[in-house]
Amino acid sequence: MSAASLSSAINAIRSASFAHDRSALASNAGHPSSSSVFLGSTAGLRFNPISSSAGRPRSSAAAVAAVAASNVVKEKQPKSSVSGSNLLITKEEGLELYEDMVLGRAFEDMCAQMYYRGKMFGFVHLYNGQEAVSTGFIKLLKQEDSVVSTYRDHVHALSKGVPARQVMSELFGKETGCCRGQGGSMHMFSKEHNLIGGFAFIGEGIPIATGAAFTSKYKREVLKEEGCDHVTVAFFGDGTCNNGQFSECLNMAQLWKLPIIFVVENNLWAIGMSHLRATSDPQIWKKGPAFGMPGVHVDGMDVLKVREVAKEAVGRARRGEGPTLVECETYRFRGHSLADPDELREPAEKAKYAARDPIAALKKYMIESKLASEAELKAIDKKIDEVVEDAVEFADASPQPPRSQLLENVFADPKGFGIGPDGRYRCEDPNFTAGTAKV
Repeated sequence: MSAASLSSAINAIRSASFAHDRSALASNAGHPSSSSVFLGSTAGLRFNPISSSAGRPRSSAAAVAAVAASNVVKEKQPKSSVSGSNLLITKEEGLELYEDMVLGRAFEDMCAQMYYRGKMFGFVHLYNGQEAVSTGFIKLLKQEDSVVSTYRDHVHALSKGVPARQVMSELFGKETGCCRGQGGSMHMFSKEHNLIGGFAFIGEGIPIATGAAFTSKYKREVLKEEGCDHVTVAFFGDGTCNNGQFSECLNMAQLWKLPIIFVVENNLWAIGMSHLRATSDPQIWKKGPAFGMPGVHVDGMDVLKVREVAKEAVGRARRGEGPTLVECETYRFRGHSLADPDELREPAEKAKYAARDPIAALKKYMIESKLASEAELKAIDKKIDEVVEDAVEFADASPQPPRSQLLENVFADPKGFGIGPDGRYRCEDPNFTAGTAKV
């Protein structure tokens, strides 16, 4: 391509991009700017696949920009017009969503109590306020589908079906935990439930999730395993989207049309750094079309909107149509971790999002839509309180891991560093921890 042709192509791309931005601004006329409920655009992306027939390349970047059109999720009907014909969920679905969200909130509140009582150690990152994202996506998945999380992983584990007893025991560092006490708060894992982890470093879970999605595609297309339509959901935060793994994996996933959904839990703060200060373009969803995949921005404080977007994204992945980037704009009600005094965020900002509590919003919708009564929802609250109390009692009574477990699952070679000449684990030697803290 000549320099003149390249210059013309670049100008065409810029024109398409600017035209899209002007269109988005026009469609949002009348909406407050970054100080409003939404940080980014309220316009979503249609899930129409970008046209790229075999042997016929896309005509221009306008093909990517053209998919930005309208909200994926229709605005909910006014209360006066809610009827059985336009409800977004059934009663059974609503009760399942409500129970899962209440479990996540009650569990995390109990974690805070146990942490301050000295039952948990290290950093503990709570999920309060973000429950609509976990519930909206994970409750649509099958057990064979994979979930990859971050250090804020307790609620993802619960939504995926890991028993509260196992999650609490893991937080207590007990042998009955889902990782036998070796993972702790930031490293939840369950092979049975296809929860691939908890990852402490930001971004490190995305390549793992991409590999899990490749496994599903390989089983279906190479090994010809019938019925293997498994998908992977990768959760990560806004701060991660400025890391290299994010861009590399989006490129690879789209190149190979992997069955994966990249879910950005944009809670607007990367520890103490405002998303607006750290990112050149705070509208993360726009990075999807840059790689040729749909990008969607959704209200992460509304489980019904999250669920509708998740249905489309999971459906695309199961049909072999490739990955989707979903930016869920949400908010954490507590500090970054329980060691964070949370002094950097303005009280007015915290109050604004607290008023948009996703659990309270779902409860209101279900009662007004006559999907459930106040008594039914209170019964669920009571049930969850009992589940969480039982989890604490179980974890507290569970045994500590034995010393012999200290080096298990550390070395691949059973005769490696952790094994003495007699074939026994070195940590079984009474003098192994001499001079160090008691194990």
